[in-house]
Amino acid sequence: MTLRLHFSHAGEAHFLFETLSYFIGFRIYLRLRKRGGDVVTDEHRWALIAAALVGAAVGSKVLNWFAAPQILFHNWSDPYFLMSGKTVVGGLIGGLFAVEWTKRMFGVKRRTGDLYAIPLCVGIAIGRVGCFLAGLQDDTYGVSTGLPWGVDFGDGVARHPTQIYEVVWLCLVALWLCRLSRGSYREGDLFKTFMVAYFVFRLAVEFIKPGAPIAGLTAIQWSCAAMLVYYAPDLPRLIGFRKAEKND
Repeated sequence: MTLRLHFSHAGEAHFLFETLSYFIGFRIYLRLRKRGGDVVTDEHRWALIAAALVGAAVGSKVLNWFAAPQILFHNWSDPYFLMSGKTVVGGLIGGLFAVEWTKRMFGVKRRTGDLYAIPLCVGIAIGRVGCFLAGLQDDTYGVSTGLPWGVDFGDGVARHPTQIYEVVWLCLVALWLCRLSRGSYREGDLFKTFMVAYFVFRLAVEFIKPGAPIAGLTAIQWSCAAMLVYYAPDLPRLIGFRKAEKND
């Protein structure tokens, strides 16, 4: 039985849940920071947050441009096209490298991402609810399916609700991170675990989403694969998540 949804207020729903994602994610960050575990000094904290925001904004746009190369080719001079759309994968990659570059500038040696892993899980999950309610306007739906939980987003086609798959996955990852955070772990491993889990999911789920493959994979999948290679030296430790001292 196909679920059919009516999206008369798709834009408003998307905006509401995107706003909630930022607000709730930030509140969780503040709560976790209050409990301890913030390794960043006041001198550097806001510079790193600013770098993360700018890097995420740029990365999310740039990768979105290359997600559909043919559309980019025909619209490269259209400011509206260039400024519309974004992708979480690009945001995470851009934010990561912007922060690492800023840390190098300030001489910050500590791993600073652990405090953001759970807030990112929750924030992205909430945002994906808005993507789901936005229907076909959001371009995050899946391909057609005969499975009983297929969703008709308004075009008469039962599709994989890939946004809901992502919400479920992120909730599981958040629960796993909560469990890991109660033990001892190497500094930076909570954030790395989140990043690896997210890129693995997106690499897999993109196979059941419309896209424009380049040599068999979409731009988002190639980006996820590249990031998994980037984290490859840490994978044996992260998979086993061996207990370690926080400053090991």
